[in-house]
Amino acid sequence: MRRRPRVAPGPVWIFDLDNTLHDASIHVFPHLNRSMTEYVARHLSIDRDAADALRSHYWKRYGATLLGLMRHHDVNPHHFLRETHAFPSLADAIVRHGLLRPLLQRLPGRKFVFSNAPVHYSRAVLHLLRVADLFDDVFSIEHTGFRPKPDPAGFRRLLRKHRLHPRRCVMVEDNLTNLRAAKRLGMKTVWVDASARAPRHVDVNIRHLTQLPGMLRRLHL
Repeated sequence: MRRRPRVAPGPVWIFDLDNTLHDASIHVFPHLNRSMTEYVARHLSIDRDAADALRSHYWKRYGATLLGLMRHHDVNPHHFLRETHAFPSLADAIVRHGLLRPLLQRLPGRKFVFSNAPVHYSRAVLHLLRVADLFDDVFSIEHTGFRPKPDPAGFRRLLRKHRLHPRRCVMVEDNLTNLRAAKRLGMKTVWVDASARAPRHVDVNIRHLTQLPGMLRRLHL
């Protein structure tokens, strides 16, 4: 009988990337919104205002603009992700917190990144943040079969790939909808947001990741 591989003890941390491990709101998200709007305008031959409205509509309806474009306009997902996540200088767009690496090193257990961004962008950002070596894997939208968060199918693919039990996992996110999906699967949840009150599916609410190591007891880890 074949033996199963040994499972490392301790918790499993699953981190979102943008607006969780770094601040994407200043440079990254505005660039992505512009790039996606321009892509939609070119691909569908519509003006910029109509393209921007459609981009926003698909994001709100499906959780990702790409899904709407795939379902309704036969867009090639790999081409879309390559074109829209091209930065003239990604290094200039990344806002890195100096304490990110030491705080991640303080957390016991394995660590993963689960992002709705493409893998080439996600890995590039982690290298610029100087923390790429601290993660066991980067699980991106391609790995979900283009069924990104909050679709539970993407979460399940991640769990199966690495033989993870959801009750040992802690999802760290800025997005409440994604955290709700994680909670329904049995994960513990950490909301990275400055809000004073958190909904019931959030176990811990922090303003910044620097607070995370101090929350281990509240997470019962």
